[in-house]
Amino acid sequence: MRKSGILMPIASLPSKQGIGDFGASAYEFAQLIKKSGFKLWQILPLNALGYGNSPYQCYSSKAMDELYINLDMLCDDGLLAGVEEFQDDSTSIQYDEVRVFKNKYLKEAYSNFKPNDEYELFLKNNTWVRRYALFVTLKKQNKMLCWNEWDIELRNPDLIKDEIINQYKDEIEYECFIQYLLLKQWNALREYVNGLGIEIMGDIPFYVGLDSDDVWSNQNQFLLDEEGHPTFVAGVPPDYFSEVGQRWGNPIYNWELMEQEAFAFWMDRLEYTSTLFDVVRIDHFRAFDTYWKIPSTCPTAIEGEWIEAPGYNFFDTLYRNYPDMKIVAEDLGMMRPEVYDLRDHYNLMGMRIVQYSWNSRHMSQDRENLLIYTGTHDNEPMRSWFGNMSREEKIKSRQYLRRHGFKQPRIIDSFIEYTLASNARIAILSMVDILNCKIDCRINAPGTVGSPNWEWKMKNHDEFRLRIPTIKRQIQRTKR
Repeated sequence: MRKSGILMPIASLPSKQGIGDFGASAYEFAQLIKKSGFKLWQILPLNALGYGNSPYQCYSSKAMDELYINLDMLCDDGLLAGVEEFQDDSTSIQYDEVRVFKNKYLKEAYSNFKPNDEYELFLKNNTWVRRYALFVTLKKQNKMLCWNEWDIELRNPDLIKDEIINQYKDEIEYECFIQYLLLKQWNALREYVNGLGIEIMGDIPFYVGLDSDDVWSNQNQFLLDEEGHPTFVAGVPPDYFSEVGQRWGNPIYNWELMEQEAFAFWMDRLEYTSTLFDVVRIDHFRAFDTYWKIPSTCPTAIEGEWIEAPGYNFFDTLYRNYPDMKIVAEDLGMMRPEVYDLRDHYNLMGMRIVQYSWNSRHMSQDRENLLIYTGTHDNEPMRSWFGNMSREEKIKSRQYLRRHGFKQPRIIDSFIEYTLASNARIAILSMVDILNCKIDCRINAPGTVGSPNWEWKMKNHDEFRLRIPTIKRQIQRTKR
């Protein structure tokens, strides 16, 4: 069935507490996308933010970030007496300031919390929580240094002495409490969204960060030296975007061992992620076919080699264990044919970005088993993308759109309707394009780190509410 979706990070939602979270604004947003006619809400990873506040460099592939806890809901639970408003009219997320603001309330809520049967069941059903709680507690005690810089007796979690764990018992329990609140609030929000007939698509990075509970707890699953430093790191080779390629720095998987263990690490990771979302998009899908292996001594991604991954064995194992898991493959960029063969062998939906393919492909060429986007979180808004075209390109684009019946008053609306009219099974519109935002609303610029990446936030829902009639007509006209 053809349907439409919207790309909007939770963090970018309007909020009275400085950052979008799992509270009332998210419920209101769900109602608005229901009125618009969307059937899918795509978000970004919710995991504990690490370097550069990027949701793709996280301290854990399971734990969520405490920033997403809505404090007003803790008042409803009787854990807080009241909460002040904080940066409620901001259009930019000030992560450090918001974290300090929320932390004082979360500490107060913890002091008022009495463990109950629901909490004990949460711990029983989520055995990873205590290990993560120990990891993040030790990070805080070690001035947030990477785990491979801690004292030697702390680097292997299986060898940490009980007296150390007992020393930080209260801090560990606090971190468990935080994850309990997060999962409780998220599950309630997801149930509400699903009840409106809307699916949620989550995002899972292919690699995990070195400074993460995932690597600390599973060191043999990665190519590390005896001191816990990567011997090889991930990235992509030089191309027309970068002369030196992209050196991401994530440790490379020990695929040989993983294959012997039936990919237990990956199966656990994907199985848990699928309990949080209805659909899972795997970033950098091509690495299941071949991955760029960079010696850790190389400061760029120039040195490296393509290594074949056990993709077919991996997905055979995955679908044998989880036959109903819904996966989308991020297959963007220059790929060798074998990547598409792997994707199509398992009937996985791929992706197309209008901004990347406008000059080379047209809607009649789109296959059905596809997600088409105006742009993703890594693209500039359509408005600035079109504005950067040459005069000749702009004229040709307008002529093409008019010739095919896309004659909206605003050029961006014509591109939106073009996207919705694609043969692709799912068409996803980025919120920054729906609002016709300028470049200052760009969510992320790949290859750069830090501000203003990941900081864009809506002030309120008013502009979106005004756009609903137009978007709804376009969705109905294109039979989505």
